[in-house]
This record gives sequence, C-alpha cells and structure tokens, in this order.
Amino acid sequence: MRRRTFLKTTAAAIAVPNFVSRSVFGASAPSNRINIGLIGCGNQSTLDLPAFLANDDVQVLAVCDVNTASHGYRDEKQFLGRKLQQDFVNAHYAARRTRGEYRGCDAYSDFRELLARGDIDAVAIVVPDHWHALITVAAARAGKDIYCEKPLSLCVREGQAMVKAVRENNRILQTGSQHRSGPAARLCCELVRNGHVGKFVRIETFVPENNAVDPGPGWQPTPVPKGFDYDFWLGPAPQVPYHKDRCFYRFRFNLDYSGGQVTNFGAHALDVAQWGHGTDVTGPVEYEDLGSEFPPQGSLFNTATKVAFRARYADGVELSCLTKPKSSATRFIGTEGWVQYESGKFTHSDGLDIALGPNDKHLPVSNESRVENSYSLYLPDHVRNFLDCIKSRRDPIGPVEVGHRTASVCHLGNIAMQLKRKITWNPETEEIVGDTEATALLTKPMRGPWRL
Repeated sequence: MRRRTFLKTTAAAIAVPNFVSRSVFGASAPSNRINIGLIGCGNQSTLDLPAFLANDDVQVLAVCDVNTASHGYRDEKQFLGRKLQQDFVNAHYAARRTRGEYRGCDAYSDFRELLARGDIDAVAIVVPDHWHALITVAAARAGKDIYCEKPLSLCVREGQAMVKAVRENNRILQTGSQHRSGPAARLCCELVRNGHVGKFVRIETFVPENNAVDPGPGWQPTPVPKGFDYDFWLGPAPQVPYHKDRCFYRFRFNLDYSGGQVTNFGAHALDVAQWGHGTDVTGPVEYEDLGSEFPPQGSLFNTATKVAFRARYADGVELSCLTKPKSSATRFIGTEGWVQYESGKFTHSDGLDIALGPNDKHLPVSNESRVENSYSLYLPDHVRNFLDCIKSRRDPIGPVEVGHRTASVCHLGNIAMQLKRKITWNPETEEIVGDTEATALLTKPMRGPWRL
C-alpha cells in the first residue's frame, strides 16, 4: 500500500472507528494488507470471494455488478448480485469483530468507478467472457493487479491485447486455472514431461455435455429483472432482446459472450494438456473438425452441443477434444502407457512407473506446504499464489501469456468446428495461414462506445 493511501485509510479509521478494527485483520498489519475489489457477483463469485476472504492479509473493499440482485443464475433458485455479495463481505468481517458490526464494503454497478479508487490494489474479474479483455486492460492501465477467471479471453485478438496491457503496465495477472495449483494435475504433467509414459504420442481431452436447456428456435423475449442493467451487461456485444437464458450462468452457450463447453470445462482440460506437453507459450499448428454438432438455426444457444475437434503440434503429438458425458479430463498417452487427470483425480495405466526420481524435473508449486491432494483446496491455493506474487512481483503459476495460449487453443478449436474445415495456425506470429474467413474469427466486433 502506498504511504499516502495508508495515511488516508488510517485517518478514515480514526474518524469512523466502526469501519476498521485491528480484530478484522488478525495478525496482518494494515501496511501489508492487499485491498481487493471484486468485479462480477455471479455464480463463480460464490467460490472466488470466500477464497480471498480466507486470507488475513486481504481486505475486500468493494464489489461490483450490473445486477442488484435476482434469481436465475446457475438455476432458477440461485439468488445473487452485488447487494448479496456486499452483505456477504460485511457479514464476514462483522463476525470477526467484538462489536459484530461492519459496513466497510462498497458496491458499484460500473467497474470504472471501482477501478478509479486509489486504495484498491488488485481486482478479481469474475464476469462473462466478453467483458474479460475490456476490464483487464482498464485495470492494468489503472495500476491494479488482476485475478481473471478462465477462459482468459473471448477471442484471440482480445487475449493479445490483454498480454500487452499487463506487461506494459508491469502488472501481475493470475488466470483462474486453479487445477495448476493441485498436486494431482502437477504429478500427471511431471510424469509426462519426464518421459514416464515413454515416447509421447497423443493427448485426449474431454468436456461434458451442455448443462443447460436451449430455448430453441422460436424463443421469445422475457422481462428484464428489476435492478439488472441489461444494456450494460451486453456492453460490447450486439444489442439483442433479453431472455433469461442469455445471461447469468447460461451466457457460456452463446458465441457473442463465450465459447460453450470448450471454453468452460475445456479451458481446464486443455490447460492441463498444454502444461503437460510443455507448450505453455505456444500451441498446436493445425486444427480440424471431427464431426461436431450445433443447435438448429434460430436457437438462442449457438455453441457446439457435441464438441469434436483435433489439433496437431509441430512435434507430431495429436490433441483431441471431445464431448463425453459427465467428464472433464486430460489423458496423456505414450508408448509405455498413459496417465490421466480428471477433476482432482490422478489415474494411470497398469504397470506404469509413477515414482518420480531424484533427477526428474519438477513443475512450479502454488503452495509449498500443501501435502494432501484435496480438490477443495485447489482454488484457495491458486488465490494464495496470486497474493504471494503481488508481494514478490514474480509471475504466478497461471500468468497472462499462459492463460492467453490456453484460451487460444479453445478459440481455434471452436473456429475449426464452426467452419467444418482444417485450419493452419502459426503459433509464432499468432496468425491463421491462408484463410481469410477463419482469420476474421480471431476477433469480435465491439459495439460502441466500447473499444480496447
């Protein structure tokens, strides 16, 4: 925290002692505290926000969302919005005080107001994908460090802009690919990279079927919930009639806002694939459709209902991504056997040597003290790694370039499925070779006044 910010905060504490108490911060001194702003109060925030609040050296000062509060997020019963998360933060800090009262968390509907605050050091961006680039670039320019949920970007060009903004402004960015912070995924990738599966042949990744029901062709607009700024939610996306299944959790099944299960669960499975293959800052050179299927014309949803594409790396290793019911997994196959990672679980073929030797190379670890493999701890450790890197100014385990390259694999796979043909990709120049129509899909037009 800057000295001027610290003095300003201290003065406020003296003037209004109800807002700040030593008991709120535990053993962490205010000068070492990281002030966080949460941008996006939907379904994923119910996981990310507690992960930040669990740290004594963190103070959540503000939350932001275009929705005051409404039902209809993950399901019709889930009730969320900025008011709910503001109350959640205040209740959390109140419970840690002797007086049991706290009102220090502010709420905003416009992320730009939150970013303008000089006392906020970092932001957690937990909004639909079509907002990731705009908010990340603005946050980097405002001098904030950034935790951005996966997939990092909506399209390849936006990812490139995010990398540029983060590096030009010397910011720390952690991509929300928390499986990298788990021992099971790390062991799986270490075995592959140290040759335990023999000669590396191919990678199979799987994503589950769509977990939402498409209203289908002939859908009709529905009323906008009270307190929900729908036009602001659309932001850079095309202006279209509201439907309850367009927003909240189900935004991910429309290409204007996301990339379906490829950028949802696939962002994790393909991230582990990139990590295990050692191609974090590059990617495959070729993509092709394998018989994907899409909703009928006129449906509200337009992402693949059956994901099926194949990619090939320059070294000949093949990567496939397929729909498999109730599965999100990455399997590495070699001449000596296979290893697989799936949602916190590590499995392998019979007879495979899975004991890492003294000369085997190891991958980065988010939490050096973590010995148990508990899936519920992956996200807290991932957040902790981000906080530690804010202090050390070292790259976290999922830095901006890595998040961008994983998202690019997702986007290019989607492009190949949409066009139903093979595309050639140059990972050095980040350009599609010899295909104007495919190249046009590397970007998304933005509705004014929004622009990067």
